[in-house]
Amino acid sequence: MSTGTPHYAGHRARLRQRLLRDASALAEYEILELLLGYVFVRKDTKPLAKELLQRFGSIRGVIDALPAELQAIPGVGEGVAAFQLLLRELLARYAEAPVRERSALCSPAAVRAMVLPRLAGCPCEELWIATVDAQNRLITWERVAQGTVGTVQCYPRDILLKVLERKASGFFLVHNHPGGTPKASPEDAEMTRNIQRLATGMGLRLLDHLIIGDGVCYSIREDGLI
Repeated sequence: MSTGTPHYAGHRARLRQRLLRDASALAEYEILELLLGYVFVRKDTKPLAKELLQRFGSIRGVIDALPAELQAIPGVGEGVAAFQLLLRELLARYAEAPVRERSALCSPAAVRAMVLPRLAGCPCEELWIATVDAQNRLITWERVAQGTVGTVQCYPRDILLKVLERKASGFFLVHNHPGGTPKASPEDAEMTRNIQRLATGMGLRLLDHLIIGDGVCYSIREDGLI
């Protein structure tokens, strides 16, 4: 005899109890299943969770997917795409929080931890700048240009003017290669050296130029190009 309660309701309640007991014990599809439950309150979300993992390979792949890629999956609509963007923004701000609280960007690892969640999975190229004081404490972390899938344009004078406006002594450049290799193109290397030359003449420090691609972070400085 039917009780009128959907079968997934009891299953979801049991998943939540397991989450509260030991979140790390849940499988990836179960994590996605619970997250999707906040979008589809009255729907069994296990099949969609498994479909997303099969298509994108991991939770990270789902989070980094482009909205158009997500919505190509049957059952995924605007609500899921909006929830994914909200989750990505939450993760980015969580990663940025320690630095925004004036922690020093004292190592490449600290910079990577801040920039990866913000730019991994962006559908178009974006150029961001992190300005710092003499102790390498963050002053601002902001986008200065947004381009297309394959390029982003920004004049060196606009970047350096931004640094001067923030009364910074140093800065990091960060941009992404959507769906591409996180290596510096010849144009990237030439632009970086040009900016470094101009910055040095103005008494400013270009600390690094980082490129995000394929979920990893590449350093132009560590590669010896500046």
